[in-house]
Amino acid sequence: MTQAEKEQENGKEKEKERDKEKEREQRGVKRPIAPPTIPEPLQEQIQSNFVIVIHPGSRTLRVGRATDNLPLTVPHVIARRHKQSGQPRYEDARLLRDGLNKPESNEQRQNGLKMVDQAIWSKKMSNGVRRTPVSAEQARAYNCQIRPAVLDGSSRVKWTNTAHHPPHLIGDEALYVKPTDCYNIHWPIVRGQLNVHAGPGGSLTAVLADLETIWSHVIQKNLEIPLKDLKYYRCILLVPDIYNRQHAKELVSMLLLNMGFSAIIVHQESVCATFGSGLSSACVVDVGDQKTSLCCVEDGVSHRNSRLSLAYGGADVTRILFWLLQRAGFPYRDCQLSNRLDCQLLQHIKETLCHLDQDISGLQDHEFQTRFPDSPAFLFQVRLGDEKLQAPMGLFYPSTFGIVGQKMTSLQYRSQGDAEDPHDELYLLATHSKQDQSSKSASERKAVSRPGGALDGDMSGQGGIAELSELPRGSGGSGAMQGETDIGPAQGECLMGVGEAEEPLSRKTAIINQFEGKALGLDKAILHSIDCCASDETKRKMYSSILVVGGGLMFHGAQEFLLHRIINKMPPSFRRLVDNVEVITRPKDMDPRLISWKGGAVLACLDTTQEMWIHQREWQRFGVRMLRERAAFVW
Repeated sequence: MTQAEKEQENGKEKEKERDKEKEREQRGVKRPIAPPTIPEPLQEQIQSNFVIVIHPGSRTLRVGRATDNLPLTVPHVIARRHKQSGQPRYEDARLLRDGLNKPESNEQRQNGLKMVDQAIWSKKMSNGVRRTPVSAEQARAYNCQIRPAVLDGSSRVKWTNTAHHPPHLIGDEALYVKPTDCYNIHWPIVRGQLNVHAGPGGSLTAVLADLETIWSHVIQKNLEIPLKDLKYYRCILLVPDIYNRQHAKELVSMLLLNMGFSAIIVHQESVCATFGSGLSSACVVDVGDQKTSLCCVEDGVSHRNSRLSLAYGGADVTRILFWLLQRAGFPYRDCQLSNRLDCQLLQHIKETLCHLDQDISGLQDHEFQTRFPDSPAFLFQVRLGDEKLQAPMGLFYPSTFGIVGQKMTSLQYRSQGDAEDPHDELYLLATHSKQDQSSKSASERKAVSRPGGALDGDMSGQGGIAELSELPRGSGGSGAMQGETDIGPAQGECLMGVGEAEEPLSRKTAIINQFEGKALGLDKAILHSIDCCASDETKRKMYSSILVVGGGLMFHGAQEFLLHRIINKMPPSFRRLVDNVEVITRPKDMDPRLISWKGGAVLACLDTTQEMWIHQREWQRFGVRMLRERAAFVW
């Protein structure tokens, strides 16, 4: 057959197919609509200086080109001018939070402080002698007599000039807006999540608008990149380990569609921290200003069951330090937690004076200055004892913070579903469950047909035991850790199981709620996170590499203090297996606050990230499906 005859034959076959399709349509038979397939990621050379890494924190935004040695660090705050005159002022709280003014708060704080004092006394100093406790009354007698000395008639600090009525102010300019000016102050991220609330500027739309304004301002003014040129740039966005899927989706839409980046990678902070520190595996402990997150990372993969987020951080240490300073007769009498400049002063005092070194004891004299606008510069003397050690120990005894009736622990739940992504995790679970049920019924039919099938049937009727075994560890009495409620590897699957009986589900929910109401100390949370790893080999790796990042634990002696507590509380079986428990607080002698950002910059340079880029056109067409297909973690 010649080539011409072959083409003629093919043409006839295609014509017959078209005729058959027309007949089907006339009979009312509809063809199935196949969803558009997601194309393979493009392989192209990426220039790192055209990649911007964004790490948004609760108090600080870190942003820079992937080729920069250090990122820009900007207070993550915006001041927005009132649209109407006479509008009431609104300001997001910096150190104050819900749950502090309950009737039980003070009692809980006092009980927590007793546990802290007991722990300080029980641990001997390096010379083998126990510390002599110093009462607050000893310092108070001296501090109450102190009067400030005037350093300078002018503090040389000025309020932000708002005479030209700018619609918004960013970063330090927002912090120094005069309280009488017509501006609202917003912190768009709180405890690692978008700060959505019922007050002014608390809607999701308003929070996203604040983030877009802050990020655009920093990129344009500080990085000197015109916004119209962002179409030539790519973006790497760092998100918390326990992320809100809806919020993450909105942030990607904002960066690609509103700001105009050409492509984006979304990755988790813990994995980026291992990249930045050069570790292949680690239990990452990220102590931030408002939250502490823990996660075990192995070979660039975050173990879902080990993720834990604690609703306390450095800001809570600052607040408890203020309470302790007041007990000791703090000489700066006008200090208030509702004043944002006083909050900055207290944070500075915490960073310079607090420590976790048991060998530093007794009363010591210190100095600090106050420099506020429209006021002279003052020098204060203050005498302090154990307060400098008690405050940071609140991270290990969170009841000291006096927070009552709040959710203190968060776990990673399964997706609640998204209308834009019909073939999501719930769909896969449902289809997998149906397959399991059909295979189970087939095996039961075979078992009944065999002699002795009744025995097999009895065994198969023990499904309730299997369901109970999926409950979090510690739901019984023997597995609980140090008397605290504990949850083990099944936590990720706890709420969204398919086809489960109602009673086990309600029991699981009750245990989850009980666990989330408890505030685990930092050392117990680390042990819990590691215990949720699947194998002993993985646990051994994690104990030998505990990586502490973030700025919330940057105290003198923190490394040795945390190591001592981990070794004392780790299961005895692992003390024999683990050769060396290691706590790393400054990998490569880097600032721990910058490690996750640095990991994002490293990610931009890796060849393996080529398949992770989500392009603007793809996001416009496929939406959130792209995150499920391209994200380096299970979406």
